[in-house]
Amino acid sequence: MTNVKETVGRKAADYVQSGMVVGLGTGSTAYWFVDEIGRRIKSGELTDIKGVPTSKQTEDQARKLGIPLVTLDEINQIDVLADGADETTTDFNGIKGGGGALLHEKIVAQNSRKIIWIVGENKVVDYLGKFPLPVEVIQFGSWKLFKNFDRAGMNPSFRKSGRDSLFITDSGNYIIDLHLDHIQNPQQLAFELKNMVGVVDHGLFLNYPDVILVGQEDGEILIHER
Repeated sequence: MTNVKETVGRKAADYVQSGMVVGLGTGSTAYWFVDEIGRRIKSGELTDIKGVPTSKQTEDQARKLGIPLVTLDEINQIDVLADGADETTTDFNGIKGGGGALLHEKIVAQNSRKIIWIVGENKVVDYLGKFPLPVEVIQFGSWKLFKNFDRAGMNPSFRKSGRDSLFITDSGNYIIDLHLDHIQNPQQLAFELKNMVGVVDHGLFLNYPDVILVGQEDGEILIHER
């Protein structure tokens, strides 16, 4: 049986050339991209690579693989970023943040020249919203924001880490997941969320990727490119 995540993750490494600064995504599909970058560095296929991880989890993986790392502040721009998505439409809009790294992923993406999303065919949707929309909020006043979301009919829930504790992001924030089912106007919702005091950022990544690689069960990869 084809491991779709591994196939599409390793395929994304074809976009990386020696001498590049590479954004290293977070999640179960991006794991295989990072693994392949490490393999190609070790074999000598890639040289003079610098990696910028989007989470502590990815940073730990990259270090174990021997991928040289730099911080975002040490470089001018990232040449190519490969990352997963929890949902994506074929017109380059998506939801990210299921792994809890949406803020760092978005900051890295904003500083990347080319963005590649790597997904299985089950992540390609006609409209966004079936996957809960993550909203990263500062801890202070977070319950007030939760109540505002609830009153607006957004069906919020605090992201948990285990049974009794709340999930805390790499930046020390909480995540409130909004169970919306169908987002009618993603641009409007993104604008409204971003303008709420206490919201750091949200998981709507609109018009971000330049390429979407879609892994299929038969081992084929569909490419949606601008």
